[in-house]
Amino acid sequence: MTPFKQKTPIQIRFKDIDMMGHVNNANYITYFELARLTYFEALKDEGVKIDWVNAGVILAKIEMEYKQPILLEDKAFVYTWVSRIGSKSFDMACSIVRVVNGVEVEAAKGLAVIVCFNYKTNETIAIPEIWKQKMMGE
Repeated sequence: MTPFKQKTPIQIRFKDIDMMGHVNNANYITYFELARLTYFEALKDEGVKIDWVNAGVILAKIEMEYKQPILLEDKAFVYTWVSRIGSKSFDMACSIVRVVNGVEVEAAKGLAVIVCFNYKTNETIAIPEIWKQKMMGE
């Protein structure tokens, strides 16, 4: 079973660059956040209906490992996929890459723990079965 993987292009903005001339580390997490949203949008294209109030998600934890800098002129992408599925939570992994001489090179990798959440009742909920199926590429 191959998990559903999404590729999101990143627009590097001048404001993302720090005094050292590369993307500030905090922006990597923002890129991952954008990629998670794009991932869910792509799941909707796969037939998943998302009711963000009754069956939404909440971020419980995020980690990022930095491997090399991204520069203003770089072409960058984020690959996002679900690497673990539990009963109420799942892990979303990411690989942020930059293109160097036509080859994608990993600049950072991250992991986010996502919990399914009902915002009306303020309680965690089970991951909807259709989400699991689509996330795992079924």
